[in-house]
Amino acid sequence: MEENKEVVEIKKMDNTEKTETPQTKREDKKGFSIASMVLGIISLVFCFVWIISIPCAILAIIFGILGIKSTGKGMSIAGLVTSGIGIIISFVIFALLIVVGMSAGLHTLESFDDIYNSYYDDYDYDYDSYYDSYDFDDYYDSSNSLTF
Repeated sequence: MEENKEVVEIKKMDNTEKTETPQTKREDKKGFSIASMVLGIISLVFCFVWIISIPCAILAIIFGILGIKSTGKGMSIAGLVTSGIGIIISFVIFALLIVVGMSAGLHTLESFDDIYNSYYDDYDYDYDSYYDSYDFDDYYDSSNSLTF
């Protein structure tokens, strides 16, 4: 009957007592939970700097999955949630930057066309009137060969 109960073993080693219980045998991964929560908060705070936010969020998700079986289950879940929100906000901001940049680029192309046309209009010479007023007969002889 006593075999079914949890037994605390006491071992004597060099005049010291060591107790082992089923709880101490299991590894506690509370550090992964804390790291997940901290990295998730960092990814959420720095969501506008995607080069910091995305790697922190990915690490927070990995640590959250590893730490979900520990005693700090709430911190793991908080890390997973904050990193997920951080990734979503980072991607939305990145997509908005691309859209705004493309629209600014298209607007710049239109204004570039105006600048080009105004430059071309300012330096448009009337070459026909220039050549009409110039006398080429001084350089040609009667056989239409060029002479200097």
